Amino acid sequence: MKEINLKNKEKVRLKEREKEAREREARYSNGHLFTSLTVSSTTLCSSCNRSITAKEALSCPACNVTIHNRCRDSLASCAKMKQRQQKLTLSRNSSALQNVTMRNKTPLMKERPSSAIYPSDSLRQSLLGSRRVRSGLSLAKSVSTNNIAGMSEDSVGLRRILSQSTESLNFRSRTLSLESLTDDGEWWWSPLLEELQEEGSCVQADSWSLVVEPNFLQTLHKDLIKKQDVIYELIQTEFHHVRTLRIMEGVYRRGMLEEVMMEAAVVHTIFPCLDPLLEWHSNFLSELLNRRREGLVEGSANNFTVRSIGDLLLRQFSGQCADDMKKLYSEFCSRHPKAVKLYKEVLTRDRKLQPFIRRACRGPLLRRHGVQECILLVTQRITKYPVIIQRILDNTKGSEEEAQALRQALLLLKELISSVDQEVLELDRTRRLQEIQARLDPRAQADVRGGGVFRGGELLRRRLLYEGALLWKVQGSRMKDVQVLLMSDILVFLQEKDQKFTFASLDKSPVVSLNNLIVRDIANQERGMYLISASTPPEMYELHASSKDGRRTWMSRIHVSWHLICPSRDEFPLIETEDKALLRRLKADIQQKDREVLELLQERVTLFSDLVEATGGGGGDEEGGVELTSSSSSSSCRNLFRADTPHAPQAEPLLTSSITEGESSSSSSSS
Repeated sequence: MKEINLKNKEKVRLKEREKEAREREARYSNGHLFTSLTVSSTTLCSSCNRSITAKEALSCPACNVTIHNRCRDSLASCAKMKQRQQKLTLSRNSSALQNVTMRNKTPLMKERPSSAIYPSDSLRQSLLGSRRVRSGLSLAKSVSTNNIAGMSEDSVGLRRILSQSTESLNFRSRTLSLESLTDDGEWWWSPLLEELQEEGSCVQADSWSLVVEPNFLQTLHKDLIKKQDVIYELIQTEFHHVRTLRIMEGVYRRGMLEEVMMEAAVVHTIFPCLDPLLEWHSNFLSELLNRRREGLVEGSANNFTVRSIGDLLLRQFSGQCADDMKKLYSEFCSRHPKAVKLYKEVLTRDRKLQPFIRRACRGPLLRRHGVQECILLVTQRITKYPVIIQRILDNTKGSEEEAQALRQALLLLKELISSVDQEVLELDRTRRLQEIQARLDPRAQADVRGGGVFRGGELLRRRLLYEGALLWKVQGSRMKDVQVLLMSDILVFLQEKDQKFTFASLDKSPVVSLNNLIVRDIANQERGMYLISASTPPEMYELHASSKDGRRTWMSRIHVSWHLICPSRDEFPLIETEDKALLRRLKADIQQKDREVLELLQERVTLFSDLVEATGGGGGDEEGGVELTSSSSSSSCRNLFRADTPHAPQAEPLLTSSITEGESSSSSSSS
């Protein structure tokens, strides 16, 4: 019995040892010694850059990386553990080398002169190269270097040559990872960050009151001091915004194109219209800094006051500048969700992008300006201006002209933001409608009252105004889940099955015209409503929302759409015939070509303007029959160039009559 008990205990001990060995093997991967860790929901994996839950978090105490349990094998080797192993190996090799040196050296051996051992200064400099760039490989830590007796500090070049001939240093150069070699190096974007830091020296203080001298501050009224603080905040935040754009352009976009070698189309989708945004805000910042320089007190580099800024803001948020700003921010903000989604997808699958982003985000400035943070900051910038301008206006006393300019600029800016929001909303709805139409079963169709078949292509003729889920009560008191689309002239009921949409095939038509549609709430049900169609015979739909507020929203939107947006059936038929569809597509193609021609003509005029400025006034083009005229400030763009032919004076009347004829023919065909 004792022998059996001993054998059982031995088996248990063996099993425990095997279990411990398996756990050590599971925790030890690529030189990392992983341990379990409790993390917050915002912790990101160093390998896949996704959030980590507490159950699957592993951390290496040597190199301080935190990863998923499943990402353990894909992580690069632990640089700290390898350095420890290398130091241990080098110390062993150095001990052996030192023993061999001490045994071979006799007391009677004479030291050779240093000129026989060390090369000349010029040769040493050529062999050594720049020490500053190679600061990451400090040869003072090399054992083979430290154990060569009698060498001075100036002999680093030869010591490097000798140490590289040893097996230990060859092993070290083979095993050190690229990331450990460049930990202390300088990246190619360092000059840009240094330039931004130098340019930002004028806006480093927290407020204007801390920039100027105390004696100068005491001479000003408190209202003027508050106004200058807000103007300084405007200049400071505008500089920070330009810095964000320059980081996006000079670090991330350039790195993705040149270092990661990503496709240009993908990078442009992540950073849409970046160059014109940077140009717009750089010009605005330049104007603000000019006002700052104009307000400097004579003989002082810090004491300044900006007495007037309303005219600058009025000019910046009106006219062509406002149109450019509206176009740029409408495009950028509408593409924001797609840009962030694409960046996350590319970051997950592109193994070259991941180390680049980790390397870029090591610096203190770029750590606060990741790609997603930069994109979000750009989308939010336009909403910050009204608050600052309102504060400037509140602290403007004694100048009605300045206050009036600020009020007008604030009004124009609010209208601009509203139009940008509307543009973004329309673009989002258009994309959403395209997504729904793409997910619609190609064979799906619905019969409509009055005859005709409604197909998926009819959706793209219309604007999507609102969508949501409702319950449709059919015969037998059954409730069916439907996705309802409120279009410009109809309501469409869809059902989802296997990631596909189909028209709801219930007891009534899934397409309801808004013309003469009556909407009533159900008296004894706070979430129900009736839709009564004025067809022949009339039809009634009973729908239920998820809440009372939801029903109120649907009823209000249907009512507004019917009274303000819905066109008449004479102007916009419910179902488009093939001939009318072909005519509509041809008109759309012609309009697109007209826009392209207009853009080319505008570029041509710009080139002619540049040519006139470059040639100093005039020139001729005999081959093309174009003669350039003098570009004075009073001349308009239409007089910039003219054709040197006898038929040139007839061009404008012919074009005018053609345009008039085309408009009349289009209006007659549409009617």
